[in-house]
Amino acid sequence: MASSNFIDYVKINCRSGAGGAGSVHFRREKHVPKGGPDGGDGGRGGHIILKGNAQLWTLLHLKYRKHVKAENGKAGEGGRRTGQQGADVILEVPLGTIAKNPDTAEKLVEITEDGQEVILLAGGRGGLGNDHFKTATLQAPQYAQPGEPGREDWVVLELKLLADVGLVGFPNAGKSTLLSVVSAARPEIADYPFTTLVPNLGVVAYRDHKSFVMADIPGIIEGASQGKGLGLRFLRHIERNSVLLFLIPATSDDIRQEFNTLLNELRAYNPELMDKTRLLAISKMDLVDNDALKKIKGNLPKNVPVTFISSVSQQGLSELKDAIWQSLTVPSDPV
Repeated sequence: MASSNFIDYVKINCRSGAGGAGSVHFRREKHVPKGGPDGGDGGRGGHIILKGNAQLWTLLHLKYRKHVKAENGKAGEGGRRTGQQGADVILEVPLGTIAKNPDTAEKLVEITEDGQEVILLAGGRGGLGNDHFKTATLQAPQYAQPGEPGREDWVVLELKLLADVGLVGFPNAGKSTLLSVVSAARPEIADYPFTTLVPNLGVVAYRDHKSFVMADIPGIIEGASQGKGLGLRFLRHIERNSVLLFLIPATSDDIRQEFNTLLNELRAYNPELMDKTRLLAISKMDLVDNDALKKIKGNLPKNVPVTFISSVSQQGLSELKDAIWQSLTVPSDPV
């Protein structure tokens, strides 16, 4: 899918509906000798509601919908008839969507389950009709409540992909190729930096009908946490991943240094990422010989589980899945 179709951040103006006014009305039927107040209540204004939809993976459908307005409630009527409720507006969003206050960055609501509905902005309550205000000493009240106004706010919707495993690596580390081999995902793959311009998700089948979700995050470069390259924009998507799988090619000049650079970029972006379980996969093993392998093993980061793989020859992929599944079911403490 083209990068222009992946939208993970939108800002929209939302306005919930105002409540309808209560009615001032009196019974005047000929066969009723003593009439009285019977004004009905106003209807509630429409809510603005967020609803989770597992079939969506982008906020593209909301990109050009800058203003969202729910319907106002209708006024009450005589005969204690309540006014019609204003129609709600339901905004369907992908799982992992967070609504925030654009000024304070305060999280308002979060959508994590299919079908989950959360009121983002509540509609105003309808006013009470004059039937509610009659007393023994005031038997003909001439007033009713106005409806409550709706609410209007700018809201930021931000998507953070829900995945078990996030692939972390420099451009051309082989992340897209790995995802295409172990899952049904079909990311764009080419021999140039930043092939992956948007995050991709794939479901990886495991033993005994088990599975886990893997996310290919666009390549990080040194300085990404300061806004260089593409990595900064998409780093938010690994904040929800349980396991971070670092992918470094066997052809790298210095594997340990490359691992530390990636780690430093994640730490600079969000120190909490250091609490996540880490795995390291050395990719493109089909391009090195035994002598190079010995050199690689002598220059690995300490205290990180390592798997040697080749997506092309499918070397080590079963071992990698085992390591990932072990980390997901029995998380280890990050170093």
